[in-house]
Amino acid sequence: MGENTLNRYLLSVYPYTPFRSSWLYTAMACAPAGAQGIRDALDILIKKGRLNPDEDLKVVVLTGDGVAYDIGLASTSGALYRNVDFYYLCSDNEAYGNTGFQSSGATPFASNTRTTPAGKMNPLGELFYKKDLFEIWRSHKPPYLATISPAHPVDLINKFEKAKHYKGPKLFINLSPCPPGWHTDPSHSAKLAKLAVDTGVWALKEAVYGEISHTIIPQKFKPVEEYLREQGRFAHLFQPVRQEGVISQIQSFVDRYWKGIQG
Repeated sequence: MGENTLNRYLLSVYPYTPFRSSWLYTAMACAPAGAQGIRDALDILIKKGRLNPDEDLKVVVLTGDGVAYDIGLASTSGALYRNVDFYYLCSDNEAYGNTGFQSSGATPFASNTRTTPAGKMNPLGELFYKKDLFEIWRSHKPPYLATISPAHPVDLINKFEKAKHYKGPKLFINLSPCPPGWHTDPSHSAKLAKLAVDTGVWALKEAVYGEISHTIIPQKFKPVEEYLREQGRFAHLFQPVRQEGVISQIQSFVDRYWKGIQG
């Protein structure tokens, strides 16, 4: 986004950071509130003539799914309601990765985490389905909202290019493969990100003021099992006994989504 950017909530150790732009670290749950404080301050400085409009900054919130789906959801809702002009990028690795990979509202059904371990008492792992954060955010009708994937960089670039023309909240949810938590080979991360899209598990779409369009739809969907088998967090669905009913349930959930879109 360039040097004229101010980031909110970055995991850095003062005074070291990989970013050249300004950044502010606040409590996790209030990331969008911090963004509004920055945005309001910039607007006041411009109004009073103390900041040239050409030197205005883009305000960007970077969070994980634990913040976006759970502990910061109310704060984000407030920022959307007030139409705060900022970017929000959620890196969704589907668990609280920073503290050891505990279950979050983004954790998919039947996956294994530290707090939803699969075993004799509970052969499933996670008992609940992943929240549909896209729909939760879309209900606020923000100017721009999109899902993105590292496997489709052109789609990602196009969406950021489109978003910059809107004033107000611009939100992105990025499915981020996590080798330690997903129990995968780091070199397979790009493959996993692509499989998530090719199997229909991760739909690439955007919404402008609530109106949805899908930006990439696979011509032929691969079986969801191909995606699940690549990840150790789903290994209990295949060994020691194949849980056919659960695998079929996950496939049916994905099929229902796309049937609704294509129907």
